[in-house]
Amino acid sequence: MKIVLDAMGGDYAPPVAVEGGVWAAREYGIEVILVGREEEVRRELAKCDTSGLSLPIVHASQVIEMEEHPAAAVKAKKDSSMVVGMNLVKRGQAEAFVTMGNSGGALAAALFGLGRIRGIRRPALSTVYPTTPGFCFMLDVGANTDCKPEYLLQFAYMGAAYAEKVLGIASPRVGIVSNGEEETKGSILVQEAHQLLKKSGLNFIGNVEGKDIPAGMADVVVTDGFTGNVIAKLSEGLAASLLGIIKEEVKKSPLATVGALLSKPAFDKVKKRLDYAEFGGAPLLGVDGVVIVGHGRSNAKAVKNAVRVAKRAVEGGMLAAIKDGLQDRRV
Repeated sequence: MKIVLDAMGGDYAPPVAVEGGVWAAREYGIEVILVGREEEVRRELAKCDTSGLSLPIVHASQVIEMEEHPAAAVKAKKDSSMVVGMNLVKRGQAEAFVTMGNSGGALAAALFGLGRIRGIRRPALSTVYPTTPGFCFMLDVGANTDCKPEYLLQFAYMGAAYAEKVLGIASPRVGIVSNGEEETKGSILVQEAHQLLKKSGLNFIGNVEGKDIPAGMADVVVTDGFTGNVIAKLSEGLAASLLGIIKEEVKKSPLATVGALLSKPAFDKVKKRLDYAEFGGAPLLGVDGVVIVGHGRSNAKAVKNAVRVAKRAVEGGMLAAIKDGLQDRRV
């Protein structure tokens, strides 16, 4: 398997991106194509043990920075690492593209380079979200701040296909985010989308409130990109804050410190379950190719795991599953 990694994407690229790429190539036994400014990428590769690994470099002279306007940057920078990397997937020279860079840029580059899956109105960014029983799959988390009811319906179809084929969840339960359980609750968007989902043929369980998401009430959680992004980022901040508060309180008492040492294995497991780096990246569903977008602040572990997400999406036949699901339902 060949996976393209944007070596210039992210707040700490290229060092962290290259290190994560090397780690992924070794752990998963795949070819990781590093796209970026060749001299900088080679300098970072020289710091790593690459013996026995396949890590070809494809030169791209430009970088789409985090603060740039996505569509304008993609159009202006034809030799950016995102555009060049996406074109490798389009030409069939690789199975997937991974970036920790500008998420809007990744969306624009995917739309211009790969196009949308036939019938899809809007692609959606998705993520695995930790819950008490395990995890759920949430979308959209940032690609579409303004949505129509039919967009949410398509997000549900794509999310259910991904959950079933890639995450291995049989007949995933689909819920839509609202401010109440009753189908008459929520915005006009949510109420209209609710009615479409009732007739969708999916395993639709109705509205889910904010408290229901971490409780694991639904396997696939559907919402607009504005709401989803707020939920995801609030959850990340809250998890970090709670862990910090616990650490501070433990330091105030010698007895609590002893108890914390005894409980360290349990605390480590909790920290791992809540660590964004464990989940790697978010699949961009709806474009005609496997595209994974990670956090700009990703470390090497997150980069490595984002490549793992791409590998699983390819192995699980994500694209075929979404296309077949849409065709079966004549979307």
